[in-house]
Amino acid sequence: MKNADFLTGITPSGTPHLGNYVGAIRPAVESSKRRDLTSYYFLADYHSLIKNHDPKKRERSSLEIAAAWIALGLDYENCVFYRQSDIPEIPELTWILTCLTAKGLMNRAHAYKAAIQENEADKNKDSDKGITMGLFSYPILMAADILMFNARKVPVGKDQIQHLEMTRDIAGRFNHQYKKLFILPEVVVDESSAVLSGLDGRKMSKSYNNFIPLFDTEKQLRKMVMKIATNSIGPDEPKDPKTCTLFSIYKAFATESETQAMAERYAKGIAWGTMKQELFEYINQILKEPRTRYDELIQNPGDIETILKAGAVKAREFSVPFLDKIRKTIGIRSLG
Repeated sequence: MKNADFLTGITPSGTPHLGNYVGAIRPAVESSKRRDLTSYYFLADYHSLIKNHDPKKRERSSLEIAAAWIALGLDYENCVFYRQSDIPEIPELTWILTCLTAKGLMNRAHAYKAAIQENEADKNKDSDKGITMGLFSYPILMAADILMFNARKVPVGKDQIQHLEMTRDIAGRFNHQYKKLFILPEVVVDESSAVLSGLDGRKMSKSYNNFIPLFDTEKQLRKMVMKIATNSIGPDEPKDPKTCTLFSIYKAFATESETQAMAERYAKGIAWGTMKQELFEYINQILKEPRTRYDELIQNPGDIETILKAGAVKAREFSVPFLDKIRKTIGIRSLG
């Protein structure tokens, strides 16, 4: 098995929504079909332990996310699709990297600093109150995910750029201390990827509880679309598509020519009810077949397990010999 040209992790933190689809799933599915790339995609279930302490929720979310990616067309036979916890070499590499990582580097992590600031704002005497070592060491586990497969490029959102920079620092420290084994991964930020607005106009997010689940029933999908906030401009009055949540969601799914045609209808004064109905019909048509496949997978979790186990076998074709090489480099080897 070759090292990763692209590597992406998906944390099981809830039900997949439309924003996940256009921002992460759709571009990953497209890349998974390329025969000129070796792409790795994984369920980051160890990462989910940091914030989620509900075993049933973690299990259900892992099932739903894996089912969603497969149903939407991930070419799991061409790419490497696996569960993080099925690769025991990753936590071992995490410890090796932890022993090389300066605490000062972790002190600068955005998530840790934000937690400190929240405690200080709440006037807690202990600025580290409630902060676990999982949260503090999160960037090291992420570095291990990436470096375990010597990933060349890692697509991330802007909020994850710092973690990739830390990964490069950690890899460089290892290469300098021992031997040049790790590729310094390249950060890939897709500026063209859509960031979907939610029901209230803010970024669609589970944190805001303003998301539209990806695989709700047709009836529920229509109900959610109808709840999207609009203004009080009348049916025949011109409307600005640039400030409209309905239009931004439509644009994320539609072709360029369809988007332009819809913008012209906005200028002429499309009614909000009409726009909501057409948006529902457009999205529903795209999700119709995947929804059926998703429901079948959810009812047959053994099929998903088989796919993930096969992916882990492929992943370990690389991780097992590479970790053995790392172990020998740091002096952990047979004495005989």
